[in-house]
Amino acid sequence: MIALILRRVLAGVAVMWVAATLTFAALRGVRGDPVAAVLGPGALVTPEVRAQIVSEYGFDQPLVVQYLRWLSRLVSGDLGWSYQLGQPVTEVLRGQLGPTAELAIAATITAVLAAVVLALLTAGRGRTTRSLASMAELSAVSVPTFWLGLVALTFFSFRWQLFPATGAGSLSALILPAVVLAVPVAGVLTQVLREGLETALAQPFALSVRMRGIGPVALIGRHALRHACISLATMTGWVLGSLFGGAVLTETVFARPGLGRVLLSAITSRDLPVVTAVVLLVAAAFTVINLLVDLAYLAIDPRLRRRTA
Repeated sequence: MIALILRRVLAGVAVMWVAATLTFAALRGVRGDPVAAVLGPGALVTPEVRAQIVSEYGFDQPLVVQYLRWLSRLVSGDLGWSYQLGQPVTEVLRGQLGPTAELAIAATITAVLAAVVLALLTAGRGRTTRSLASMAELSAVSVPTFWLGLVALTFFSFRWQLFPATGAGSLSALILPAVVLAVPVAGVLTQVLREGLETALAQPFALSVRMRGIGPVALIGRHALRHACISLATMTGWVLGSLFGGAVLTETVFARPGLGRVLLSAITSRDLPVVTAVVLLVAAAFTVINLLVDLAYLAIDPRLRRRTA
């Protein structure tokens, strides 16, 4: 167990280093004046001020020197200052991490619950039920999130006034964007879980359980579901990690604060410290989530505990 956690932590550190390095290389490789990125587009400065900024930020140093200085600051925990906002990056992100985590977790829980219910209702059924379920899941995955969000706002917020149209900080403001974000995720998870259930039902242990007189509901709920949850846990971990950095469309449609909107704005303005901090947060989230998924494997399948002992 300790060895597993240590391996995951070391792998996470490596992932964060690679992600940060690629971010640095990508933003430094974009053509343009780095001073303009610091001051903002269209800013007029004297040659003296320009020279001071170049010296202060080390833009006159070789790229390798800039990278090593920047990396040393990251290792020491200094995320720097936002070029455009003139604030410490930690202050910029402090109010954005909570709403994004809240939305991502709520959407994931909603999607998992919907996937479990739908998969249990459709697994092992006839061809017609399976075809209808597959069509519904494909439609859920294919619907653009921003379009679904606009439709939800039109009916549930503007016409029926059941939920607020914008903002964050309350349960009523969270329900609609979480459901909208969960719909395509639920489509994918339902397919994965149903395939896992049907694979488990075809295994020899399922025949043995049937021979003991256990009904189909107990067979699926008590035995097949446990086997299928391995693939569900894998996909859930990936989905939750991706939602931390990929909810920008939903946050934009519902005018919610969050990392997605901050990242989009920072990329547009080449605000390297903010972009790097968001990338590192997402990489750290993936690391923690992957560790939790590994621990969930051990809880789901006791055989894995013996292998890691």
